[in-house]
Amino acid sequence: MSIFTGPMRQHLDGKKELTAHEEVVVLETPEKVYIPLYQGNSTKFEVLVKEGDKVKVGTKVAYRNDNFIVPVFSSVSGTVGKVENVMSTTLKPLPHLVIVSDGLNETEKSFETIDYKTASREELVAFTKDAGIVGCGGAGFPTYVKYQFAKDCHTILINGVECEPYITADAAMMEKYTKELIIGTDAMIKMADAKAAIIAIKTTKVELIKKVREALAGYSNITVQEVPDVYPMGWERTVVYEVFKKRYDRLPGEVGVVVNNATTAISLAQAMLEGHGITHKMVTVSGEAVKTPRNVWVPVGTKVKEVVKALGGYTCEDVLCIAGGPMMGKAIINDEWVISASSNAVTVLETKPIDSVACLRCGQCSEHCPAGLQPVRIRQAEKAGDIETIKANDVNSCIECGMCTYICPSKLDVTESVRRAKRRVQLLK
Repeated sequence: MSIFTGPMRQHLDGKKELTAHEEVVVLETPEKVYIPLYQGNSTKFEVLVKEGDKVKVGTKVAYRNDNFIVPVFSSVSGTVGKVENVMSTTLKPLPHLVIVSDGLNETEKSFETIDYKTASREELVAFTKDAGIVGCGGAGFPTYVKYQFAKDCHTILINGVECEPYITADAAMMEKYTKELIIGTDAMIKMADAKAAIIAIKTTKVELIKKVREALAGYSNITVQEVPDVYPMGWERTVVYEVFKKRYDRLPGEVGVVVNNATTAISLAQAMLEGHGITHKMVTVSGEAVKTPRNVWVPVGTKVKEVVKALGGYTCEDVLCIAGGPMMGKAIINDEWVISASSNAVTVLETKPIDSVACLRCGQCSEHCPAGLQPVRIRQAEKAGDIETIKANDVNSCIECGMCTYICPSKLDVTESVRRAKRRVQLLK
């Protein structure tokens, strides 16, 4: 981290009013779903069903089988089709299991429920693993791993900050499933052998904060902490520092904290209470280029084009379809990709030309970088092909939050330059 740091954060125009107070749209079951057989860069999945098999909502159809074990479940009832390569959020086609819906939405329990109050810590970790609970804020990291190796943890930090513009899916989930938020959080305290939990919510969410605090009556070990409405407050390092005033090297466990997304805690509670994994997701579909921005309750494996169609389609022909928010999300070349267990948003913007000028050497990107880097130096080194300078500027600490591009008065895509620099270093390995 550079010793020359500025505010390292910025209040953004959130544009959350487009969806925050609107009714959630429950999407009709599509004719086909495409269950992703990848997580992150891993495609090592074992498929447990074959073409022609009948499945129900909740049927275990496959599982990730590499360094992590993560089961996945059918989101519809119907007939298993082939495995097809479909566009993915990794920006390339990857395997997906096709399931043709019968429209009946018949369900079955994916596993037995569990009483977290009487279960042991080890039983809860095993249950979380078998339930396929992953980070629901976009990362998709297997939740059980955090608790399997939790050590000397004093606090669970539930991240309900949702600092990206447009996105309100977590807030909608916390509003609708407040009881489950608390139950999941309480179970996580037990899984980590921690003493307490803090639910971090932006101070602007006045009604939500009030509702959660009222629901916490009787839970002396769980509190709500209001955090500033700035970006990237939802980044793990930023929210940990805001709440605990501590920094760490690699993982928050180094300062005695386990961090989980609010929807992840809710999904764990739903699994414990109802016996099913993540088959549906709350997803914010917003932006000026979609006709009816809304939070949508949608089966996992639904193609984005089907979701947008249900909301009235696009407002223009030339659109930018982003998996996630406009700051950290990935722009995908088409709308054939699908909603996964970790999806939280689809942002649809009109493609507009950007007039950029030469770098002004103003230093705004360095002052606002939440990782304390100097993006302008990395950008210059990348243009020059200077690998040693790129590495010396700790390029791999960049989280690609987009702040440097957002704050740049020259309208340069600094973030993309840093991404290219990271790829240069990765190709050397």
